[in-house]
Amino acid sequence: MVSVTPIMIEGHTFIATSVSLPKTTLLTVSNDVGYIMCGALDVALLNDRLKDRKIIAGRAVGVKTIEQLLEAPLESVTTASEEIGITKGMIGKDALLKMV
Repeated sequence: MVSVTPIMIEGHTFIATSVSLPKTTLLTVSNDVGYIMCGALDVALLNDRLKDRKIIAGRAVGVKTIEQLLEAPLESVTTASEEIGITKGMIGKDALLKMV
């Protein structure tokens, strides 16, 4: 099952996506600038093999719901994210607000 839902954070609209897969669920919250995602995100791949794309993204581990993703500290972030002030340890929703 796939769920795509608009959510508001401090007056800004983001898209929350949840994809139920066998034994796991993929979670993302995004806008036109970037996204945060559950532990399935490969930040090293984005920084190394796709660095020319300057993808703004962050990864939180151990989350099982969109709500947890928004409140969890980011375990890792891309280099492009750091360039706009998103840092490792930042709470997901705070990172999203840096993307507006």
